[in-house]
Amino acid sequence: MTGFTSTLLRRAERVCQHLPVFLNTFLVFSITGEVSYLVLVEAPLEAEQKAAEWSVWWKTVHLLAQFFMLGNICWNALLFLKTNPSVKGVFLGGDGLGQGWRYCYTCETHTPPRCSHCFDCKVCVLRRDHHCVFFGQCVGYSNYRYFLSCLLFMWSGLLYAMVMNAEVFIVILKEGVTLHSILLLLIPWIMLVSGQVSARAFAFAFIADTCVVGFLLVSAFFFFHLFLLFRGQTTREWFSSRRPYNLGVFGNLRHMLGLRWYLCWLSPLIPSPLPGDGMNFEVTGPLEPTK
Repeated sequence: MTGFTSTLLRRAERVCQHLPVFLNTFLVFSITGEVSYLVLVEAPLEAEQKAAEWSVWWKTVHLLAQFFMLGNICWNALLFLKTNPSVKGVFLGGDGLGQGWRYCYTCETHTPPRCSHCFDCKVCVLRRDHHCVFFGQCVGYSNYRYFLSCLLFMWSGLLYAMVMNAEVFIVILKEGVTLHSILLLLIPWIMLVSGQVSARAFAFAFIADTCVVGFLLVSAFFFFHLFLLFRGQTTREWFSSRRPYNLGVFGNLRHMLGLRWYLCWLSPLIPSPLPGDGMNFEVTGPLEPTK
């Protein structure tokens, strides 16, 4: 009985670890499908404009932009998950007596500066930033570029989707700000279950709400990490008020995004090799936290 319970708990743990990825994937493709429907079917609103030649070009441009952002989100996310930022397979070498090196009693090895142990991933991660619960993996030295690029295209995609869904809010509020319209925007699930709205109205309201909430959430993450990037900090170093590895704005961009930092954000397929090894860093300030 104990063995069966342990097996069941392990399987439940694995499912829970992958659940955020499945949920994010579902939301991304749901928003893409809804916006594609708005572009192809609903817009433009006037009948004579729909028949015009410019309408075809308008829809083509919108669809190309939309799927360019979707492709970058999915490809960056895939490379982020496939790129292992841990010390596994890395020859650490030395005797662990270098400046900033520590001993990890869990992994039973000496670890370089900016490396720390993640108890979720159960391994030490090179230049560990944080453990991303939305992907179920740590953000570290080798996959930081894909993480930030994914945030960039999620932010731009949600901004685009929110602008396209502005018409949905206008249609819902067209007859005035009523209790029914407010409840549909705030609690669409309850309105659907109680039979107050159709499934079509619920889907549009729910995705429009998701775009707004998602945009605000992703904006907070994206601009916070841009702030850290320009300062040459990780999230852990920001909490401890340390900036010992700040190389200036362009130096930080080059060190954290690679030699082609000015191009790599366009596509994850553009090679941008990192200049370091994830173990040795140029120290430009005090290693102790500032008061």
